[in-house]
Amino acid sequence: MTSRPDHSTGITSDSDAAPAPPCTFVIFGGTGDLTRRLLMPALYNLARAGLLDPDFRVIGVGRSAMSDAAWRDGLDRDIRSFAADPSAEFHAERIDERSWGWLQDRLHYLQGDIGTPEFFAALADRLTGNVVFYLAIPASAFGPAIDRLGDAGLLREAPGVFRRVVIEKPFGEDLASACALNRRILAVAPERQFFRIDHFLGKESVQAIMALRFANVMFEAALHRDYVDHVEITAAETIGVEQRGSFYEPTGALRDMVPNHLFQLLCMVAMEPPESAAAEAARDERMRLLRSIRPVTPQNAARGQYAAGAVAGLPVPGYRQEVEVAPDSRTETYAALVLDIDNRRWAGVPFFLRTGKRLGARRTEIAVHFRRPPADPFSSLAFAGTAPNTLRFQIDPEHRLALGFSARAPGAAMRLQAAEAAYQAPDAEAEGSDVGYEALLYGCMRGDATLFQRGDIIEASWAVVDPLLRAWSEGTPERYAAGSDGPASADALFARSGRGRRAVGQA
Repeated sequence: MTSRPDHSTGITSDSDAAPAPPCTFVIFGGTGDLTRRLLMPALYNLARAGLLDPDFRVIGVGRSAMSDAAWRDGLDRDIRSFAADPSAEFHAERIDERSWGWLQDRLHYLQGDIGTPEFFAALADRLTGNVVFYLAIPASAFGPAIDRLGDAGLLREAPGVFRRVVIEKPFGEDLASACALNRRILAVAPERQFFRIDHFLGKESVQAIMALRFANVMFEAALHRDYVDHVEITAAETIGVEQRGSFYEPTGALRDMVPNHLFQLLCMVAMEPPESAAAEAARDERMRLLRSIRPVTPQNAARGQYAAGAVAGLPVPGYRQEVEVAPDSRTETYAALVLDIDNRRWAGVPFFLRTGKRLGARRTEIAVHFRRPPADPFSSLAFAGTAPNTLRFQIDPEHRLALGFSARAPGAAMRLQAAEAAYQAPDAEAEGSDVGYEALLYGCMRGDATLFQRGDIIEASWAVVDPLLRAWSEGTPERYAAGSDGPASADALFARSGRGRRAVGQA
């Protein structure tokens, strides 16, 4: 396979990748932030890469009265604004006018209330052939929207014709609600028609972990309890809740990040090799791993909430001073937990997971810490001996693989020094245009569910953290200063195992 990276946008065109089948892409929430910032730029990138069929079209659904032209004009202003903003998920040196114009010609708008059966009857009149319904709407509307799609016959498939539904996270707020939502939607249509999305799986740097593991025997053989002492998985942010206080207050760090994003990283580094490249083979292995994790108890977890402090030298308010946050809020903005995996590969190896807002550095990575050599011939030297090897899968803001090891230092005497070998992976995200949804949308249109969550995987993830959710419904999280590495209780969590945690910003 050959690929041609287009550095003006960051998208990579695969010369042997066929366009997705023709379909109508219906976005419930067509005027929302997700559509503007992520879905439309992703569709533009797919159009730029030649991966959309000439008969592809989009119908954006919203409550506001608007013409097709007005919706297109608004999206045009948005995409040009994002392209010029280096801090936006989508940015590029220029917009490819031909590709963007091609997509704009296929954008249509439909005003309606998705809470009424009448709207779905009107929508049905505009649909034929293959359809993808994207639920870019509040989670509370997922079940009702799918019920009405079923009642209107819009999920009924025919030979050679597909109907698929993409469901955004959060899929449930705990184990009971996730199970209830699964039962509800599967009463309407079979599992194969639902694509539960987690955008972490769309990141090229996350997908690269599987390639590095399973295509290289040196990595795969070493990721085993015989060689690994412990594993750290970190998703640290310097930002606070920004303007999302109303969402974050009933959610918190645990629900927002752990059973979805962090567990996806866990599966990538810890699951067994799939028997094939088929979607269900990979999803089966993710499922087996999650089922082997012991449910987390409060004794194996720590939580915190950021107080006022300074990030990058600038003062920032505490969580309780943020917009739409209760002045006595008990919501955690930091969560750390220790997982025990009961299987042959990982028994006895602790996995430390942590995520938090307003920390001292932005960093998403998996750090594998190896055991020390069983016999160290250098331990008698003045130098303290060899340092444990580390393997770091760096995901954000850098996209690379880093191997830490000990090497001989120059000089007459035998001395050791720390060394590192790194591989900087070619990454469309690093080029600035790819927003992480391209592979997901393309996969859905092609019917490839590899990068999507299955219902039983969602339930298994919630089952791991459900005891902790119940325990944390009471009490108050420990305060930590914004710009720090988190609460002291997280340090104690690591220390109890005889290990120290890596500083969030440690190179």
